[in-house]
Amino acid sequence: MEKRILGRGGFPTSVVGLGTWQLGADWGDVSEGDALAVLDAAYEAGITFFDTADVYGDGRSEQLIAAWRATHPHDQLHIATKMGRRMDQVPENYCMENFRTWADRSRKNLAVDTLELVQLHCPPSAVFHDDEVFDALDTLVEDEVIARYGVSVETVEQALVAMERPNVVSIQIIVNAFRLKPLEQVIPRARQLGVGIIARVPLASGLLTGKYTKDTTFATNDHRNFNRHGESFDVGETFSGVDFELGVEAAQEFSALAERFAPATTAQVALAWLIAQGVTTVIPGARSPKQARANAAAASVQVDEQLNQDVKDLYDRYFRADIHQRW
Repeated sequence: MEKRILGRGGFPTSVVGLGTWQLGADWGDVSEGDALAVLDAAYEAGITFFDTADVYGDGRSEQLIAAWRATHPHDQLHIATKMGRRMDQVPENYCMENFRTWADRSRKNLAVDTLELVQLHCPPSAVFHDDEVFDALDTLVEDEVIARYGVSVETVEQALVAMERPNVVSIQIIVNAFRLKPLEQVIPRARQLGVGIIARVPLASGLLTGKYTKDTTFATNDHRNFNRHGESFDVGETFSGVDFELGVEAAQEFSALAERFAPATTAQVALAWLIAQGVTTVIPGARSPKQARANAAAASVQVDEQLNQDVKDLYDRYFRADIHQRW
């Protein structure tokens, strides 16, 4: 699989990675055996970048990755985690004392001395303007607690502020065919500065598989059920913030556009289109080995310029008025 460098001071990473939120919680139940099988399938398909967080299943995702990695001690594997959501989301909680506590917990969970990449996990906007926050992160690098750091953001504006920090290696942001604003500002500026872009929610929480109907239901412990209106965290994390029924209609149109790239699936075309926009890696989740292998195969799908125009037209008709200014 193609590798791209994850930002200044970064490392080569597969253009398709694996998001592991679903291996911890909030996507329905995934057994330990199923989780390990997903990790196996992803690695065997060429995926070398795995993204997790200390709050996914209260550390379960990190621990599962550690158990799996113990049987795959390969230098080309890269594990990124996130910190900052174990306490109230207020700027004063983003301090050295908490950073050390959170980082030490993740080091234990992941069974490593030094965390390869730590990302601030969608903190309040004020955090990105606080010099002391980034001084503390620099100290953790000097102390070899972490090797490098990046940020996960909710908005384009947060991304633009954060990437001006000289030691921010990467920006993780929601970008997909239903969320185009980062393509206009974030990706061009990241390219100028040499900052990596980790594209999360690349399939709009599954909408861009084209498999959902307006009657599709989700488990009670699945965020696609309990967070549709932002009840538990930013609504943009669920279906990219779009109305579910409207998203289903748009996904049906996208599926029709994707048909000319058959035998590639709708999801593979959506991922391939996003890779072609210049992101460093996309991190779809997977609940089964079959899904993991299919996602990885998107790296070899070729799309064309016409699809760019088609995606823009679809976005303008369905989402721009409501979505573009919100994030």
